Amino acid sequence: MGEIRSRAFPPLKGHGRVRIDGAQRRARIGRRHRLAVPARTDDPLEVARDLVALHASDPPTVYLALFARSTSVDVATVDRALYEARTLIRMLAMRRTMFVAPVELVPVLHEACARTVAGRERRKMLGFLTEAGVADDVERWLAEVEEVALRAIEARGEVTSMELAEEDPRLRQPLVLSPGKSYEGRQRVVTRLLLLLAADGRIVRGRPRSTWGYSPYRWSLADRWYPEPPAQWSPEDAEVELARRWLAAYGPAPADDLRWWTGWTVGQVRRALSRLNPVEVELDDGTGLLLADDLEPVAPAEPWAALLPGLDPTPMGWSRRDWFLGEHGPSLFDRFGNIGPTVWWDGRIVGGWAQRKDGEIAYRLLEDIGSDALGEVRAAVAELTDRLGAVRVTPAFRTPLERELSA
Repeated sequence: MGEIRSRAFPPLKGHGRVRIDGAQRRARIGRRHRLAVPARTDDPLEVARDLVALHASDPPTVYLALFARSTSVDVATVDRALYEARTLIRMLAMRRTMFVAPVELVPVLHEACARTVAGRERRKMLGFLTEAGVADDVERWLAEVEEVALRAIEARGEVTSMELAEEDPRLRQPLVLSPGKSYEGRQRVVTRLLLLLAADGRIVRGRPRSTWGYSPYRWSLADRWYPEPPAQWSPEDAEVELARRWLAAYGPAPADDLRWWTGWTVGQVRRALSRLNPVEVELDDGTGLLLADDLEPVAPAEPWAALLPGLDPTPMGWSRRDWFLGEHGPSLFDRFGNIGPTVWWDGRIVGGWAQRKDGEIAYRLLEDIGSDALGEVRAAVAELTDRLGAVRVTPAFRTPLERELSA
């Protein structure tokens, strides 16, 4: 395959060229993404740090991603980190996507990504309010409603959206989203308002009514939720720190992958990389970037099997995935680019899985991996079946193979 290079990011100068092949990249996945057996840990915070953050658009993903990287983590362990120790925080961040992040990374994500998300959400909210004709001065109207909501959350300590809506009739005001479109929808002001306040970093999603489902979250004031006040970061420093963490976890990779993962502009990526000064290395399909102190090869672990959930942070860490996905994409992704549940063998996706209504985990291998590997996959299936017990999990984003297997 010819070399792939982005026009947006010209070659770096002044570095000797190192070659890192697909096998070495997959060895790094096993070790650094805590999927190889010796790398697994029962500390959810450590896993989240090593992956930068955990995808959380689909609530079960957080639990299943941690199960796959541990030996004995259970729901109670994850809940303690999320809602008691509060070392893991749920927040909107990269690409306006929900993540669960280490608490010390929250201010970095806020300055590097969420602040931009908040600005866009505020503009959209003002547009919705204007279309609804709630007031002549919609900015003042919104500010007043924000104060009502914040005072109510402060007084109650925590509150669901339904409880909050009872505080003021303006919070129950209906909004029409995308009027006239095939996907036209309706929401109350309170729903969009909570999203906006969370993106602003003023409130935090607390414990939901149900761990595995999509029940309402309870909302708390951010300054009461964090174990200690967040550190202060400038946007520029936060971008550098986020790029550094991503390269440590997902490098070597092209700058375009970093741009896709963060949702940044080309200018933001260039600015962060200019301060990091990473090394450009040769990959099997082009060039990638790696931190200058991270050139030593990573020793491969014994071959490993894993069942990863839909939207797991590992396959969602890159936009170019051929080196671990192969030709299996059409079966495993939906039409919006969301990956479903996958079966892995030694750093490659080799199939998919789904849970049926009776609790059985059905899987299909999309290539021949040999009898020894098949035995390891079966062991991973048995382990996940045992961990889930009576729980039934259906991904929010259905993919062709998952639908077929679960039927």
